[in-house]
Amino acid sequence: MIAETTDVAVVGGGPAGVAAAITLARSGREVILVDKAQFPRDKCCGDGITTGAVRRYAALGLDPSTVASWQRVDEVILRSPGGRTTAFPLPPVAVARRVDLDAAFLDVALDAGVKVHDGHAVTGGQVTNGTVVLDVDGVGAVAARYAIAADGMWSPLRKLFGEERDAAYLGHWHAFRQYFTNVGDDARRAMWAWFEPDVIPGYVWSFPLADGAANVGFGLVRSGVPTGAMKSMWPELLARPHIAEVLGAGSIVEASHKAWPIPCDRDVDLLAAGGGRVLFVGDAARLADPLTGEGIAQALESGTEAALAILRAGPTDPAGAESRYGAAVGRGLNLDNGLAAALSRVMASRLGAEGALRIAASSAWTSRHFGRWLVEDYPRAVVATPWRWLNLTGDKR
Repeated sequence: MIAETTDVAVVGGGPAGVAAAITLARSGREVILVDKAQFPRDKCCGDGITTGAVRRYAALGLDPSTVASWQRVDEVILRSPGGRTTAFPLPPVAVARRVDLDAAFLDVALDAGVKVHDGHAVTGGQVTNGTVVLDVDGVGAVAARYAIAADGMWSPLRKLFGEERDAAYLGHWHAFRQYFTNVGDDARRAMWAWFEPDVIPGYVWSFPLADGAANVGFGLVRSGVPTGAMKSMWPELLARPHIAEVLGAGSIVEASHKAWPIPCDRDVDLLAAGGGRVLFVGDAARLADPLTGEGIAQALESGTEAALAILRAGPTDPAGAESRYGAAVGRGLNLDNGLAAALSRVMASRLGAEGALRIAASSAWTSRHFGRWLVEDYPRAVVATPWRWLNLTGDKR
């Protein structure tokens, strides 16, 4: 028996799912969003919000003043494997705890008219006669023309709809983070990234938060150091003089460390199931940046593109929705990620990382534009996809 009906059911209340839900609701569609977690909830993340993500959040109606831990940052300082430190100016970027950011963004969806069932897990699903029916714990059967799966790397909807592929896949990156309070002045004023010789093409980071706190962590590409070694590496990394000096002698560990996988894949076959009735976005589509591990901007873009594909195809053309969404990802995010993956391979060697950072810092012009490119002020593949930048910003710089 159907408990609720809607135009689109969104599973997952993170950036990808909420971006899709807001886009659909503001176009007059009825949307139900389901998440197994009760908001506000913590999310393992580096908490950095690139310029591209800041811009997309603003376009979708998020007011930074509603995010308690929002901290604007104007500079990133990178340390090369050889110990050379260079500061790069940044366009508007921010850092915010995901527990605050995601809850505030979900409130934007509620204000847009999205019906939210948080604290309710999806336990079953099928496509029947052109309708997606999801079994939602504590709610009942929810019927919709489409479902958008924003339910993470190990997407339950992918399994429910028979699209489980490469079950042994554990992500391209693995990341590890811990919160600190009372950090030193250097850690409070800028983002830091240390490209340690034993971590590249990964890096160690410190990202400043409000009230003298910082998100500190490191990420590894899985083909490098075994992820099982990360817990034992952590104290030694923190003790390195150039890292300890930035964090400050008075810094205090706020909470236990956490680790999580980051999926990066450019397979368009991962984007849909159920004949186009189910579209996968964000980490469920494995769309994180293979260079930095960043996933928020990619989540916002993919969620928006999935919603637009559904709007343009209409309720009776799921094949058209699948095709439109696949084309949008193929000519946009996939090109970005391909370029990022190529640079990540360069950064995998000490010589390559040293050379790339020296070139980036070789002039004021290269420093400015490297910083802009790094934080997605324009798309990675901007030369091939200029319309994505201009359509969003109207900026003709």
